[in-house]
Amino acid sequence: MATKKKTGASKKSGSRAPAGRNKKTATGRTMPGKAPKAGKAGKAPAGKAPARKKTAGRAPARKKAKLPVAPSQPTGPAENPQAKALAQRIAQLLLDKKALDVVILDVRGMTSYADYFVIASAESDRQVSAMAENVQVQLKTEDNTLRPIGTEGLETGQWVLLDYGEVVAHLFLTDLRAHYDLEGLWADAAREKVA
Repeated sequence: MATKKKTGASKKSGSRAPAGRNKKTATGRTMPGKAPKAGKAGKAPAGKAPARKKTAGRAPARKKAKLPVAPSQPTGPAENPQAKALAQRIAQLLLDKKALDVVILDVRGMTSYADYFVIASAESDRQVSAMAENVQVQLKTEDNTLRPIGTEGLETGQWVLLDYGEVVAHLFLTDLRAHYDLEGLWADAAREKVA
């Protein structure tokens, strides 16, 4: 006996919506039905992408772009030989007046107002004033005739500051130098002890 294939809609109603129609849910929303199969209307099934060729277990090779090599640049701020020479000259003039513990701090790149600090100390306020006066007089009479941009503390002689632009000299009484601790404040700066 031959069996018949069932075609068309199912005899049971409400179990399945016919293809291509929307179906209502219990909440009142409409849900799309099945998309029509390929071949019936000459359309490809919705949502399927064309098949791609499979490679033999390898991902496609990607080309890496070569970046241009940057020229090597110095890692710190630019050298300033004139300022360094001035700092060394000031340190030598301070030693001429028996300054104690003379240090040059290289603060290039750490501060915008100076490249070098010269720090020195003395045992009395008269000696601090004498050191400051010697630096001013000697730099004024030399070939370059340098004058400080500003000075502070000449009256008291406890902490004298001489500002020569790129070089700033700090002259202290020994106790005040320990109290203010400029070397500790600029601990990252390269230092040169002058003897």
